[in-house]
Amino acid sequence: MFLTTGLSTGGAEKMLYSLLSQINRAEFTPVVVSLIPGGTIGDRFQDLSIPVHTIGLKAGAIPNPIQLIKLRKYVHQIQPDIIQGWMYHGNLAASLSRNFIDRKIPIFWSIHHSIKTLSAERLVLRNIIKIGIKFAPSCQQVIFVSQASKLQHEALGYSQNNSCVIPNGFNLETFVPSLESQRQLRQELRLPSNAFLVGKFARYHPMKDHQNFLKAAALLNSKYSDVHFILAGTDISTNNSELTQLIQHLGINNQVHLLGERQDMAHLTAALDIATVASAYGEAFPLVVGEAMSCQVPCVVTDVGDAGEIVGNTGKVVPPQNPQALATAWQELIELGTEGRGRLGIAARNRIIANFSLEKVVDQYEQLWRLSNK
Repeated sequence: MFLTTGLSTGGAEKMLYSLLSQINRAEFTPVVVSLIPGGTIGDRFQDLSIPVHTIGLKAGAIPNPIQLIKLRKYVHQIQPDIIQGWMYHGNLAASLSRNFIDRKIPIFWSIHHSIKTLSAERLVLRNIIKIGIKFAPSCQQVIFVSQASKLQHEALGYSQNNSCVIPNGFNLETFVPSLESQRQLRQELRLPSNAFLVGKFARYHPMKDHQNFLKAAALLNSKYSDVHFILAGTDISTNNSELTQLIQHLGINNQVHLLGERQDMAHLTAALDIATVASAYGEAFPLVVGEAMSCQVPCVVTDVGDAGEIVGNTGKVVPPQNPQALATAWQELIELGTEGRGRLGIAARNRIIANFSLEKVVDQYEQLWRLSNK
């Protein structure tokens, strides 16, 4: 049983879908229980013939007695041999579910967040993280998606004795280089075929720091007026007045394209010349980096979580909340020319193949589950 906080469009949620799309169904029979109902990722599990249940929790809320009764009902119905928590709230729910089973079964946690400082987190999340310190030692394993996240949590008091790192993995058959995607997106946006595209794909949230990205875009635009900036994700649309006002204030209306929440991320990613993570904090192992590298798109990332470790020498790593550093890194990649960026892109995809293929990641999860049931 996979107990997840939610199934909206986010990196952790997408990774859960990817994991279950490749899981060995001859050996494992997955069932998903989401605390929060709905979500675009949840709909996709139907295609995998994987049951999805929800207890109806509202985002940011604490489960009420009726919702806890619902959770107990699902645990009794499913009778899982293993419970895999997914994200902080899902992890705690996984540990709570142990009390609804009259036999001992292994509980696993999966943490997809990094912590710059605990004080920077929302109060509710801060408390959840602290509560986790008490319950984590009773888990079979606490799985972190990045080494940085593991070390940060251990510094807060999480046990070193039952923790490990399994990175995110990438489907190298879905995320591939595509000249056709490059042509189609420019055509969709009515841009010249040689328009240079810099992209950032993330929901609108303070940790994603769209302000950093857009300020850097304005700096680069003063030198390269033919560069266009592609943004996609939840609340990334003209309906977001805060976002559009900043774009207008910076004077880059004609260069920024807001695409909203899209389901064709492999297509969008492959169309870019440079992919960017501009986050200020919170990232552990950003999926968008590996997806871009799989598409042979060089990346510029802020040094948050393991983003820099993923990129290695195939792109640029800059300090967070530093628009000038971000703009300078973009400029350096532009000045490499098409051939220079092409070499970086090939190296990037090879790095993903060698270290972060989805098959290798799924195998690591399966090995943990297999060992726990012996």
